[in-house]
Amino acid sequence: MSTKLHLSSFFIVSLFLHLSFHSNADVGTATSYSPPYLPSECYGSDATQFPSSNLFAAAGDGIWDNGAACGRQYLVRCISAEQPMTCIPDQSIQIKIVDYAASAVSRPLVGGTTIVLSDTAFGTIANISAGLINIEFQQV
Repeated sequence: MSTKLHLSSFFIVSLFLHLSFHSNADVGTATSYSPPYLPSECYGSDATQFPSSNLFAAAGDGIWDNGAACGRQYLVRCISAEQPMTCIPDQSIQIKIVDYAASAVSRPLVGGTTIVLSDTAFGTIANISAGLINIEFQQV
């Protein structure tokens, strides 16, 4: 009986954690951009701005907030794309905003997206050959 109760509790906690990400998440679009990444709108030519994981992004107009987005961290996951089999299932990443997409030195692959992910960040959640993906994102 206690094993049954334990499994049932585990299921409820897992379900809660899964739903809490989705219930607070926003939906948008993402594309990628490639080096050079410097200088950036947020930190100029300071190379220490980039996380060692290389999971960073430039903010699109929808989240830029007149520069207040600089340094914000977001959980991001690919939810769909025009091309089938683009998203990497059950893969979420935490990224740091280091730039503004409209003024980035390296131009985004597709304009007008919510977030422009570094090549490394994009390739972690989706097939890098996809130009545009739909994402769920949540500030942490």
